[in-house]
This record gives sequence, structure tokens and C-alpha cells, in this order.
Amino acid sequence: MEKLLEYEGLIYSIINKYSNRYDLEDLYQVSMLGLMDAFKHYKKEFGTKFSSFAYYYIVGEINKYIRQSKGLKVGKSFLQLKNQILKAKDVMMQRLGREPTNLEVALFLDVDEKLIDQAILATSDIDSLDDSCEKYRSYDDTAMDPAILDLHLELEKLSDSERKLIIARYYEDLTQSETSNVLGISQVQVSRKEAKILQKLRENL
Repeated sequence: MEKLLEYEGLIYSIINKYSNRYDLEDLYQVSMLGLMDAFKHYKKEFGTKFSSFAYYYIVGEINKYIRQSKGLKVGKSFLQLKNQILKAKDVMMQRLGREPTNLEVALFLDVDEKLIDQAILATSDIDSLDDSCEKYRSYDDTAMDPAILDLHLELEKLSDSERKLIIARYYEDLTQSETSNVLGISQVQVSRKEAKILQKLRENL
């Protein structure tokens, strides 16, 4: 137990992001379960920092707790629709110069407005500590690969604009031209920024 307490700082750095909506003590207890689970699965020979490894177990337990506390499971269809909503909002904000309403998004996507409202509500409490990245994470064995863990940790150190570019290019598989439209910058800027970001990641990894 004393060994676990060495990572209280890591736990509080995570749960403080949720403390305005959930009981801090409950979040702490849930996080300790994730931390203990991480200790059971951690293998030193992988060469990954334990804090990096434990982070995803802790967040995974928190997300499980949030889903259970809401009494529902978020279906894949809602998650997919939420991703479409986020993309649509990015494009529409460039065109409108403001945040689009749910009705405008519904018309843009040709989807019933009620579905837009339901998708946003159903996924609101399982958004990431960083909204731009969490929807692409999973907590299965693949996600626990040391190289993947270290990569996610480095991605979280990037600025918002850098993360959005990497997500667009490598998670959403957009072309540089499509990415330039989403981010509102030129294709040349996308190419230059992408090269700099990848170089930064290579150096840190």
C-alpha cells in the first residue's frame, strides 16, 4: 500500500479534472483500483515508465465508473455520430465564424436534431481529460503496448493545434488538403507543421 501511495500525485492530477461533476473521494477509490491493477500487469523489462503505464489503467477505471454511474452504455453509433459532430463543427466554425447550433449541425449532417442532442449527452461524461484525444484511446491489451503508451504520453504534451493536426492526419486519416480545410490553414502550413511535430515526437521517443 505504501508503494501505491507514492503515486497519489498522479491520481490527483487526473481526478481533479472530474471533481466538478463527481465526488473526489469516489474518484480516488476508483483510481486506486486502476493503480493496483496496473501494478499487477506492469513488467519492468518493457522499459516503460510505470506512471505512463498506470495512467491508462486509472483513466480506464474512471471511465468505467462514469458509465456505470450514468446507468448506460454508450453505443458505437453514438460515438461515431459524436465524431461526425466534432468534424462538422470544425468545418462550420470556419464558415460561420462562430459555434454552430445543434440544429445547424443536424441540417449539415442531414440527421435528426434529437439524435444530435442524444449523442452529445450520451458521450459528454466520457470525454477525455483531453477531449481531442480520448475518443481514440482504448484500454485493451493493444493499448497497453509500451510503445503505444509512450506515444500517447508524448501526444498529450503537444499543443491543442498540434494534437488536432496529428489526429486529423493519423487517426482520422485525412489528406493534407482535407486537414488544411478542417484546421483553416494552408496545405503548405500543414506539411511544415506535420514535419516539425513528427520530428519532435521522434526525438522524445
